[in-house]
Amino acid sequence: MLFLRERPRPSFARASFASVSRLSLFAILFMGTTAFFDATPAYADFKICNTTGSRVGAAIGYKTVKGSWVSEGWWNLASNSCETLLKGKLINRYYYVYVIDYDRGGEWGGKLHMCTDDKVFTVEGVDQCAQRGYKRTGFFEVDTNEEPTWTVRLTDNKDAEAKAR
Repeated sequence: MLFLRERPRPSFARASFASVSRLSLFAILFMGTTAFFDATPAYADFKICNTTGSRVGAAIGYKTVKGSWVSEGWWNLASNSCETLLKGKLINRYYYVYVIDYDRGGEWGGKLHMCTDDKVFTVEGVDQCAQRGYKRTGFFEVDTNEEPTWTVRLTDNKDAEAKAR
């Protein structure tokens, strides 16, 4: 399967990114199917929509049909834009996402560790990241409830609750 991505920023300084708690002051994550948010016909894809005021970089992790883990990145999303990370009907219930806020610092991360790199990457396996020349990065879990399509929405709205549909 071929994935198209924007060219990543050449690199970023890890030290400039704050913890998840700092970013949580600026944004809340919204998740839901594209059919819930759009009046247009639903297409089977995994998308991220960035409705924040910042540019962000996204990575995704998932299990392949053969049962091995894969992590891929970076998709760069401008403010108020969407990007398809996986095309076609989703085959897993759970996917894992990691997002970096390039402009304000911070990240959306979680407890499931996968391998990442500073440049465009596709990494098979989640073990021994450092020994293989990658970074060990915590991704957050997205439960798609076995829907064939899913959209993760990032927003600056501090008062809204996270919703999954």
